[in-house]
Amino acid sequence: MDIALSAVASELVSRLMSFAIGKYRERACQSREQSLESLRRLLLRVHAVVEEADGRYIANSRMLAQLKMLTEAMYRGYDVLDTYGPLEQIRAQMEVSGSDTTDFSTVGRFSSRTVGREVQAALEKLEDTAGKMTEFIALLAGCERMSRSPYSSYLHIDNFMFGRQVERQHVINILMQEDPLSKVPAVLPIIGGCRVGKKTFTWSVCSDETIRSRFSSIVHVNGYEIQTIDHGRFSNVRTLVIVEIQSDDVDDKEWYEFHSLLLTLTGAGSKVVIISRFERLARFGTVNLVRINSFSQEEYSYLFKVLSFGSSDPVDHPRLALIGKELATMMKGSLVHLVVYSSMLRSNLNVRFWIRVLKLYRAVMETNISISGQHPRALLDKGSTVDITPFSPSSLSSSRLMLLVGGKHSAGPGELPRMTFGDIISGSVVLPMKFELVWESRLPPYTVISATCVTEKPEHSASPRMKRRRLGMSL
Repeated sequence: MDIALSAVASELVSRLMSFAIGKYRERACQSREQSLESLRRLLLRVHAVVEEADGRYIANSRMLAQLKMLTEAMYRGYDVLDTYGPLEQIRAQMEVSGSDTTDFSTVGRFSSRTVGREVQAALEKLEDTAGKMTEFIALLAGCERMSRSPYSSYLHIDNFMFGRQVERQHVINILMQEDPLSKVPAVLPIIGGCRVGKKTFTWSVCSDETIRSRFSSIVHVNGYEIQTIDHGRFSNVRTLVIVEIQSDDVDDKEWYEFHSLLLTLTGAGSKVVIISRFERLARFGTVNLVRINSFSQEEYSYLFKVLSFGSSDPVDHPRLALIGKELATMMKGSLVHLVVYSSMLRSNLNVRFWIRVLKLYRAVMETNISISGQHPRALLDKGSTVDITPFSPSSLSSSRLMLLVGGKHSAGPGELPRMTFGDIISGSVVLPMKFELVWESRLPPYTVISATCVTEKPEHSASPRMKRRRLGMSL
C-alpha cells in the first residue's frame, strides 16, 4: 500500500512540476514576445523623429550631438530586434512543426534567457535615450525644413545616401558661415578611410539646395592639378572648390601657393573642401576637420537588411534575415561588398541560395585569413592581392583565382573581358583565365572600381610555399 501511495504521489509531483515548468516557459515566451513588440513600437517612434531631423537644417551643435546619440541608440535597437526577432519566429515555427533542427547554426547560439535579457536591455536603453529627447523634439520644430529630392529619398532604394546626418549638417553649417574678416577662402578637410564614401558624401552636400544657392560655382580639382591649375575653370564669383588628394606628399609651399591663387580666381566668400584619407592633410584646414568613419556594425547591418530585402518584409523571411545578419557581420563594413551582395540577394529570396552565398563568402574570408592572416577588405584597403578561388567552381583544383587592383597585371580599357561581381559569385558563367572585374557606384560621382582577375597555374616544380604566393599590387 505504501509503495502504491508513493508511486501515486511521485506521479502527481511529476505532473505538477511539468505543469509549473510549462506555465513558466509560456510566461517567459510571452514576456519575450511582449518585449520584442514594445521594442518594435518604440523604434518606429524614434525612427520617425530621426527621419524628421534628417529633413531639417540643424545649426545648433548640441542638438546635433543629441541627434547622434538618438541615432546610435536606434541602430543598436534595430540590431537586437533584427537578431532576436527572427530567432523567436524560427523557434515558434520549429515548435509547431515539431522540428528541432534548422539549416544554419544561428538559432542554437542563444538561449531563451539570453534573448529575453538582451531584448529587455535594449528596450530600457532606447527608452532612456528617447525619454531625454523631449527638448530636442520641441526645438526641432523650429528648424527650417529641407526641400527633399530623389537623391536623398527612400523612393529609389539603391540611390539614396544612407546615414551621415550629423556629419552632413556639420559640413553644411561650416560652408554657410560668413567670415568677413578673412580674405582667403576657408579650408575644410574631410578625412576618412579607404572606400568609406567620402566622395559620395561630399557630392550629397554639394547637391543641397542651400549650398547651390550660396555658391555660384562648384569646381572639382584633383590634387595633382594644384601646381598647374587651369585658370579658365574659375570665374570671379563665390566658388566652392572641392580638392580630392590621393597622396600625403603634398608640399606645404605648393598648397599655400594654390590657396593664395584662389583669392585672385574666385569671389568673396569662396571656400575649399579637401577630401582625403590622409590625416596629415588636415594641417591645411582653417576650420575643424569633419571625419567620415566606416558605419558602425549596427548601421551597416541595418543598411544591408534594407537593401537586401527591398520592398519585401524581412518579418516574412526570418531565416533569410538571420543569414543576412551573419553575412553582414562577416563583411567588416565594406560598402562595395554590401552593394554587390545585397543587389544579388534581393533578386532571389531563396534560403538555399542565400546559404550558398554565405558559404562562398565565408570560404573566401577563411582562405585569405589562413594565407595572410587578414580579412579580404583589409587586404584591398592596404593594396594587397585577394584570393577569390572559391568563387571559381569552373577552375581547376590546382589553380588559384587572384584579384588584383592595378600593378603589373593591370590592363588598359577594353583589353580584357569585363565581368561583374554578380557574374563570379552566382557561378552562372565560365570564367576566363584573365578578365576585368568592374563595380560602379549607383550614387554621384559614380565611382568606378576595376580590378584584374588572374587564374594562376603553379608550376609542378614549385614549392608549396610558392604555390600560395601572393602577387603585389598597388591602389
